[in-house]
Amino acid sequence: MKLFKASIMVGLCIAVSGCVGEGGGGKVNTDKTIDYGYRKKHLSQLVAGIWVDPNGCDHWMIDDGIEGYLSQRLDPYGKPVCSGVAPPNTATGNYKGGQTINDPL
Repeated sequence: MKLFKASIMVGLCIAVSGCVGEGGGGKVNTDKTIDYGYRKKHLSQLVAGIWVDPNGCDHWMIDDGIEGYLSQRLDPYGKPVCSGVAPPNTATGNYKGGQTINDPL
């Protein structure tokens, strides 16, 4: 029984040791403007589309095949933009542009 418990503990220690951030050493990269997926690049280099929420307001949307990004579209004063570019609950634009991984959704 002691051997079983010891082997479980060693396995858990090995599994947890793999939980380190980008670059290793326990450092977690917190820069939210970089896509750390398959191809690392700044989010401004990805193509954004617009998703219209149920209230008719716009949200920027990017899908690179693995990760997705969504943020509310705001005017210079911080108020939501509700442009009417599409009906509510609809996504428009080439937000999947440039993705190299097949996304069935």
